Amino acid sequence: MSQGALLERTVRVDLPPYDVGAALALEQELGVSHVLAQILVRRGYTDAAAVRELLSPTERHDASHFAGIDATLELILGHVRSGSRIVVHGDYDVDGVCATAVLVRALRSLGAEVGWYLPSRSEDGYGLSAGTVERLLANGTKLLITVDCGITAVEEVAAARAGGLEVVITDHHSPRADGALPDCPIVHPAVCAHPSTDLCGTGVAHKLAEALGAETADADLELVALATVADLMPLRGENRRLVKEGLRQMAGTSRVGLRALMEVSRTDPSALDASCLGFRLAPRINAAGRLRRADAGLELLLTDDPARAAEIAAELDAVNAERRAVEQQITWEAEAMAAEMGERSAYVLAGVGWHVGVIGIVASRIVERYHRPAILIALDADDPAAPAGGSGRSIPGFNLLGALDASASTLLRYGGHRAAAGLNILPEQIDAFREAVEAHAELMLTPELLIPTERVDAVVTGADLSLTLAEELLTLEPCGMGNPAVKLMVAGARFEDVRPMGDGKHARFTVIAGGVKANAVAFGCDGKVSGADGAPVDASFRLERNVWNGVVEPRLVLREAVPCDPAPITVLGEPDDYLEAMLMELDRDLDEYRDAAELSDGEAPPDRFDAAEFSERTIVDWRGRGPLATITDAQAAADIDAAAVLVICSNAARRLASFAGRRGGFALITHESLEEEPEIVTAFEHVVVLDPPATADQEAITKLGTGYTYLAWGDPELRFAQQMHEQEYGLRASLVALYRSLREQQRVSGEELERLLRGDGPHPRSANLAGRLVRVLTELELVSLDLDLPALAYAGSQPTELERSDAYRVYNQMYEEGLKFLSRSKPSRTS
Repeated sequence: MSQGALLERTVRVDLPPYDVGAALALEQELGVSHVLAQILVRRGYTDAAAVRELLSPTERHDASHFAGIDATLELILGHVRSGSRIVVHGDYDVDGVCATAVLVRALRSLGAEVGWYLPSRSEDGYGLSAGTVERLLANGTKLLITVDCGITAVEEVAAARAGGLEVVITDHHSPRADGALPDCPIVHPAVCAHPSTDLCGTGVAHKLAEALGAETADADLELVALATVADLMPLRGENRRLVKEGLRQMAGTSRVGLRALMEVSRTDPSALDASCLGFRLAPRINAAGRLRRADAGLELLLTDDPARAAEIAAELDAVNAERRAVEQQITWEAEAMAAEMGERSAYVLAGVGWHVGVIGIVASRIVERYHRPAILIALDADDPAAPAGGSGRSIPGFNLLGALDASASTLLRYGGHRAAAGLNILPEQIDAFREAVEAHAELMLTPELLIPTERVDAVVTGADLSLTLAEELLTLEPCGMGNPAVKLMVAGARFEDVRPMGDGKHARFTVIAGGVKANAVAFGCDGKVSGADGAPVDASFRLERNVWNGVVEPRLVLREAVPCDPAPITVLGEPDDYLEAMLMELDRDLDEYRDAAELSDGEAPPDRFDAAEFSERTIVDWRGRGPLATITDAQAAADIDAAAVLVICSNAARRLASFAGRRGGFALITHESLEEEPEIVTAFEHVVVLDPPATADQEAITKLGTGYTYLAWGDPELRFAQQMHEQEYGLRASLVALYRSLREQQRVSGEELERLLRGDGPHPRSANLAGRLVRVLTELELVSLDLDLPALAYAGSQPTELERSDAYRVYNQMYEEGLKFLSRSKPSRTS
């Protein structure tokens, strides 16, 4: 989706929950990054063996798994041996063209007399027509084999057989809603219970070619890969192996037609991937079937003449340019119609003179813009009463074929699947059809389905966005349907230096996350990017390995950016009454501090905790990764209904301010407050240690209970913890400041006392620090404290050493030991 569309409507960036334990196990067993492990687990891969199959696919199921295949082979080979005229009937899209090429080549290699027929989109419509059957009967065809079509042609097959024409149907589309099947041999993954249910038409033709013993079958894997990607088939199971092997084969192809096509589309064979097939090669073959006839594409795949291949490829490139211009004009007209109609549950748009070969693409554009199912109908400009062709596209979660089933009484014919479908209709039925489709959509579409959702695969921070990760993600190729290109989420990102590029159609900018900057681009955004004002956004990106002028670098491609709208943060452990908390600090047994200081150099937890209490919590060392990413990751791993996330810091007020507008929805507590109530930790399955602890006691508390403790600090958090420790226990400067203020006021109580103790400036003193200061000053007899009010009074000036105070010596020992302890907390990675 373009950023232009993003600016016009609400989009939800969805980070699904995942099993962090399963991800950590994959990291350890397979040696992959945590980012890749997140992706795998979110996509359902928690078993190492399944991951290895995903990354290096080997799944293979031959044609013997098709029910009834032996009788089919016997029929076909019988006609081959007898020299019968055989015709392969394909379709006008990439899958139909490639499937036709595969089977024609296979039958020729067996010595068959074989011809082929590709229907015209405008004259014949989709699939096997009655007119085509009549023509085949008239020219003496004895065997008709359909590829990528025919499963719904019940009446047409009956007519063919009645005329003496034998038929074999090979297809992968859905059968008719009434369950009726053609009365002939069928090769179809679902109908014939083949394990590879997601094969495209070319994949089915390839299986049949293998079963026939054709020597061309292996050489045509590149066509299977092209068709599988172009037909948007799921890239899972055996399809992954077929596409991966086909891509490898195509990179070094000897097929002159594919080489010519790669040249005119400026496709580098050495950088070939699924996106090249889907967005460079396939559109040019499809263009012929959309605007002309698909024969040119088939000839390109079958020819052995380099000169002829170059000529056809240039023709297809020109037709594709024409297709883009026609598509743009229809898009403008269709968008104007949709805007005039206003908000609808689904859009059924009809236009006179629209090209039937392009309306499917335009339907996709309407779906992109309005996030509603869309069906476009092309009315004949010369004969407005003639049957019209239509093409539709859906949104995730809505079954478009089901909508056509529900409105079948208004249609002449239709077919397709959940996401895309085609139809024929009489013009006078369009209004009734529109009403039926809108009524069905109104019934089936829930509010959740009507909000476009950008589902992301993993949380990353700036430090993750490296060339190393970009190359690791390439192991997930081929990507497409069923295995989409990876989308990474950067939480609380900021954009800066946004500049137009590509004649103002696109933009380049800098992403700032976790203190790291990364280069990014946004395509189709008219030079505008949501988040350009510097406000924090939750953004999703593709991370790619970009090569420019011989330089290889990581590049982010923006998908979506939505302003951060964090949930509230619950602060735990902070005192309701400041003065009361200060007085509690005055009563504290200093032996607690002495014990903590003595333990700072030890590795064992304090004696007040049973060692068994530390045996169930998993410690995850993500120091240097970036706190915001770690918190977001922990929230995704948590079952929010059962146990939210606890974040432990050195100063709650300061950290609360740093999260403002960027992240929320968790509980926040300081290490000191947690020392007062360590059992709080045990109520949380996911605990993020944002700032490092300053004592062994504090460190031990973070490990209590069961679940996961994430060490999340980097160098900035370590420095912050050191500053906060110095503020709380390096008392000399604070003692001087408080003493001078009290000397000026002589005596304070009530609200004035609280203001005095909190101090001036943007960062007030904590109640614990105020208690320590008062304790030292009273021990030195520099101030007097009236506990009944309470009130604090200046007691006169006299030279003294701070070390005379027992409390000061203990606090100073805590200060020095804490700094030592913190010095051992340097992150394993730099943030």
